[in-house]
Amino acid sequence: MNTGLHRSAIAPALLLLLAGAVALVSALLGGGTAHGQQADSGVLATSVDGPITTVVADHLREGVQRAEREQRRAFLLELDTPGGLDTAMRAIVREFLDAQVPVVVYVAPSGARAASAGSIITSAAHIAAMAPGTTIGAATPVDAASGEEAGGKVVEDAAAYAVSIAEQRGRDTEFAEDTVREGRAVTDREAVEIGAVDLVAADRATLLTEIDGRTVRLADGTETTLRTADAAVDDYRMGTFAQLRQTLANPTLAFLLLSLGSLAILYELASPGAGLGGVLGAVMLALAFVSLAVLPVNIAGLLLLGLAVALFVAELFTPGIGVFAAGGAIALAVSGLMLFDEPFDVDPRVLWPTAVVVGLGAALAGRLALRARRAPTVSGSQTLIGQETTIEEAEGERGRARLEGSWWNVRSDGPPLRAGQRVRVVDLHELTLVVEPLTPEKK
Repeated sequence: MNTGLHRSAIAPALLLLLAGAVALVSALLGGGTAHGQQADSGVLATSVDGPITTVVADHLREGVQRAEREQRRAFLLELDTPGGLDTAMRAIVREFLDAQVPVVVYVAPSGARAASAGSIITSAAHIAAMAPGTTIGAATPVDAASGEEAGGKVVEDAAAYAVSIAEQRGRDTEFAEDTVREGRAVTDREAVEIGAVDLVAADRATLLTEIDGRTVRLADGTETTLRTADAAVDDYRMGTFAQLRQTLANPTLAFLLLSLGSLAILYELASPGAGLGGVLGAVMLALAFVSLAVLPVNIAGLLLLGLAVALFVAELFTPGIGVFAAGGAIALAVSGLMLFDEPFDVDPRVLWPTAVVVGLGAALAGRLALRARRAPTVSGSQTLIGQETTIEEAEGERGRARLEGSWWNVRSDGPPLRAGQRVRVVDLHELTLVVEPLTPEKK
């Protein structure tokens, strides 16, 4: 029986069977829902708890697109944010305005906020809701260079942008303008009263019940009625790498990684060893660069950070008095204050102790480097002096012996040598070891 022939025939048959099953499932899931109708596939929900970054923008874009593909009843975002990047916020708003699925933003849980960029993102949703004890607003843009509130054209542009979104969603335009120009923020109840959001809901289940039956207009002009009261809710979470990037989008963590990574590299330069310090430093700096790629970095702060590192390196080549280390610590602290644009900042409770510790560590590294430079140089041959070995061959005062895996010519300036005799190396003359016999007292 030709078993190879049977195996070659089975594989294509299995592939055809699998392809047919996939086609059947696709037809059942995606082929029976006309445009404007909602498939019976529930609500897709995700949450953002932290700053609005490019990572968040990518995640929400993918979430909306998935909800559209799966013809979900709605895409639900539970939001708690202090604000974030203007570019990321605008990307999210574009995605929400162009969505072919109802988008619901829920500022939750109690105590949460939709501040700055979060306020405009909430306004861009088809349905905007808040949990009790939450706030929304304070969307005044910040100048990237100074960290102060921006003015002039920047504010005019931001105000017009916020008003246009509020108009498109039928929300209060006066609040939208005030939240940019005056930094106005309101509570959940006030937001409902002035028409900044649609409702207050105690929890997710209450929210889905309250919005059930409401009609929203999608980007293509079609109207759809929400059927969410009995809908199943599937959570949509960030992938592992996206979670890592979002975790690293923390200015305090980024500052720590930059500071401690630089210190580890300094110690490796000051006292080279097994390379552990260098490896740890390289890993921490690599993670810090991932953070810098996500966070809004201020050029002045970055230059000060470079100055701090340069001063720490200079400390390795000074007499160890610590002047450069002190200057580096000051530059590091000031760079931490300026390194990131608002609303991102380094926690002062971490900033100042870290600057002091790294400065002291750099001073110590400088002393280690100085000690290493002043230490006498020991060659490989000098390390042989004082070692003991056994004479393998002997002829008078001369012979041969093995030491550290190599054969050596040996000679004795004292009594003749004999095979099997234990000797100690007392000197090295060219390629000949000068030895002396071990006396019974020295054994």
